[in-house]
Amino acid sequence: MYYDVIIIGGGTAGCSCAYNCAKLGLKTLLVEKENYLGGTMTGGLVVPVMKSGDNQINTDFYNALIAEMKRVNGQVTYQNNPGWFDPIKLKSVLHKMLINNNVDILLNSNVESVKLKINKILSVNINSIHTDNISHDLNNILSVYIDAKYFVDATGNLNFSDKINCNFLENKNEFPPISFRFIMSGIDNNKFADWIYNFDYDIDVTTVEYINSEAYFSTAYTWDTDKHWALAPLFEDAVSKNILKDTDRNYFQIFSIAGSPQSVAFNCPRLLESYNFEDESDIFIAKRRGAEAISRIARFCNIYLPGFENAYVSEIADIIGIRAYRRIKGKYVYTIEDLRCGKKFDNPVLISNYPVDIHSKDKNSSALEMTGEYQLPIESLMSADYDNLFVAGRGLSADEMAQGALRVQSSCFSMGEGVAKYINEILT
Repeated sequence: MYYDVIIIGGGTAGCSCAYNCAKLGLKTLLVEKENYLGGTMTGGLVVPVMKSGDNQINTDFYNALIAEMKRVNGQVTYQNNPGWFDPIKLKSVLHKMLINNNVDILLNSNVESVKLKINKILSVNINSIHTDNISHDLNNILSVYIDAKYFVDATGNLNFSDKINCNFLENKNEFPPISFRFIMSGIDNNKFADWIYNFDYDIDVTTVEYINSEAYFSTAYTWDTDKHWALAPLFEDAVSKNILKDTDRNYFQIFSIAGSPQSVAFNCPRLLESYNFEDESDIFIAKRRGAEAISRIARFCNIYLPGFENAYVSEIADIIGIRAYRRIKGKYVYTIEDLRCGKKFDNPVLISNYPVDIHSKDKNSSALEMTGEYQLPIESLMSADYDNLFVAGRGLSADEMAQGALRVQSSCFSMGEGVAKYINEILT
């Protein structure tokens, strides 16, 4: 079997890359270790896609995704941001989009071994029990070497690049804390929206808008004391009454879900302990602690938030939310100085103005630095070790501060698409 491009990782960047490669006429294989596509968008329940400026490039996939989600009543444009999706509907939409564009997909699949020749990847051996567009016999385990001209590591944690001993950039600081998202349903969204609109006048924290008579909103609170939070007295009271642990209130953020007028997505709990992302037992512990925190946060909402009286936890993320881990050593290491000065490049893959967003486990230590518009060069997505390996997603070649701005979904969409278009230019 032979492909133009093999993409390992079917998350945000991987789906965008695969969709665009196939759309450009390249024979494309997408390999995903889970039994669904979407990564943090679906299994991680990460909504919404944060807006990253008005001059973004490489947005073909994102625009197509918006259109498809709108058709299934799983998208709204809220606060001038079209990236508000239903993560549950998104799973099937992503799969359909890629299949319809002739992407070959291997789910429940892992790269077992790799054939290399000096600074080039020749082929990969893939162990798979679920195939699409290749074979529908789930009883047969695929375990063959598959050749390709180019490979893209879109695994997020750079598991593929680690397997072939790529060099990574040094992590000088602690990794930011992880999150474990969930959804609550059975909510009177209009009741809550009316209450929070009159309870918190800070539009930088709380927003409310009615779309087709349905309330959409977002609000937040953290335990940081360098900012005024309207919700602070409620959380402090809940801690004093042992409804919440003190650490449960370190980060709280909620968003409406497109097409689901009685459900709300939670960007929390944020877990402060350190975990080994390569150790399954450590991940299990993280999920268990996260589930316990979710139960306490849900009870807090039932008691303190109008409209949540009868709400219940309806969905818990399949995967933990990792903000930063390995970063590839690329042909160009993008720096925070590049970002701050808006450095221009000959081959940019994205244009964004998303702020530098650094989460910390310590009070008053997180950072949200607003920026001007900046670009990222294709060279920051090219491995320094292998001539035919690209990286798309949060494992890009950038320093830790710059990565804090570039890891968001909108930028990952553009990275995947930019890689696809660059590979196509090389091959044509």
